[in-house]
Amino acid sequence: MNILITNDDGYTAKGIHALAEMMCQFGRVTVIAPKRHQSGMSMAVSLSQRIMAYKELPDEKYGKWSYLDATPASCIKYGFNFPFLECHPDIVICGINHGSNAASATCYSGTMGAAEEAALNGVPAIGVSVDCSNEDADFSAVEVFFPAIFKILYDNSPHKYGLFYNVNFPNVPADMIKGIRVGYQGLGKWVREFSNLDVTLLPELEKGESAYAMKGDFVDDPENTEYADHHIIENRFIAIVPEKLDRTDYDERQRLINLDFNKVFNK
Repeated sequence: MNILITNDDGYTAKGIHALAEMMCQFGRVTVIAPKRHQSGMSMAVSLSQRIMAYKELPDEKYGKWSYLDATPASCIKYGFNFPFLECHPDIVICGINHGSNAASATCYSGTMGAAEEAALNGVPAIGVSVDCSNEDADFSAVEVFFPAIFKILYDNSPHKYGLFYNVNFPNVPADMIKGIRVGYQGLGKWVREFSNLDVTLLPELEKGESAYAMKGDFVDDPENTEYADHHIIENRFIAIVPEKLDRTDYDERQRLINLDFNKVFNK
């Protein structure tokens, strides 16, 4: 099995090294990861004439490693255009992400954007995250449970175009995880997202500029149930959500058809 791995925390992050070590038991691992931190990039790609530096790294114990100074989705594109040009990998795994990619975070996630890029190219993909943003996060629970989760998902794949999986782990030791739940992407939004920074501490700013950092508070949607993925991990379960490329609202499509939007104008 050929396994392509990337992340959005950068090639030096602890999570991607833990994932590569874990996946070596299943096949040949190739890592192409961003040179720099790329969280929040979703499916963004490095377009136009922007130069993307690429470097092969010294042989590691766990696979063949390189970095690309680009977004996570661009790293997947690079993999499909170079080492896997003749034959795509069997699976793409993205992570282990430092921080939850549940609920609305899925929409912004560079980890999940890379998985979506793989799915767009017809390659099965799984994003893996732990609800802890600390650079020294504990990934031991992933090491205990993810190999079996991966094997079941891969061995029972429906081979459906555009399908990919989002797997989120709670930030607790393995012996405190209650189980696994198949959920759905929870709804919610962030408010009070911009924190004002002291410009006197930022000499690089031009005169008259203000400075902000994005943080914010998450507001849960009242429609969410216990099977919303962020509630699953809050309750110390592993959340698995199947996702797809097609974002069409088919009920709304039919409603618009019933409103007679399907027309041919007479000329």
